Amino acid sequence: MKQNTIKADRKSAERAARKELILQGALAVFKEKGLEGAKIDEIARVSGFGKATLYYYFTSKEEIFNALLLHGWLSLWQELEETAMGGDSPRATFISMLKKIAETVNTDRPLYEFLFQAPQSFSAEENQRAEWKAYQNRLYKVLTQLIEQGVEEGEFPKMEPRLILKAMGGLFHGLVFWGKDRNSITENEIEEMLGNLLG
Repeated sequence: MKQNTIKADRKSAERAARKELILQGALAVFKEKGLEGAKIDEIARVSGFGKATLYYYFTSKEEIFNALLLHGWLSLWQELEETAMGGDSPRATFISMLKKIAETVNTDRPLYEFLFQAPQSFSAEENQRAEWKAYQNRLYKVLTQLIEQGVEEGEFPKMEPRLILKAMGGLFHGLVFWGKDRNSITENEIEEMLGNLLG
């Protein structure tokens, strides 16, 4: 019985490792060719597997594309959970979350660059139905709630929280991807960016 469990665990780990290799290969192909230009044959070649193996795990390049998005957003969500539950003031938690996002992006920059650009390959309606969108929406909801609470407590100026988040998102996106040569963004830099934006 124990031997069967060990075998099953090993097979499960091997499947997960193969799937991860396919996603890494697919990421390289999608970043170079985009969704339209990518071919299953090339994803298979770059991943080091035959097409049959790819089709065992995924039914199409679109499914692989969405699996990459889900993997990225789920990883980001899981990385942020502890920070979101920090118990600091809304503004301090908001800044800590932005810092954690920057740190996470720096651990796998190719994946997160893909994550922020890839949704343009689908319509807004297709993106709304996609599984990864739930994690993106949850993250934005937490950040919006922090801003709303911060406005109530006087830590943010009285502005529409969605507008603050949208403006911060644009600035932060630029700061994260502009700082490619750096390992991290400091809380002081985020605070300064927030101060410049909100006055």
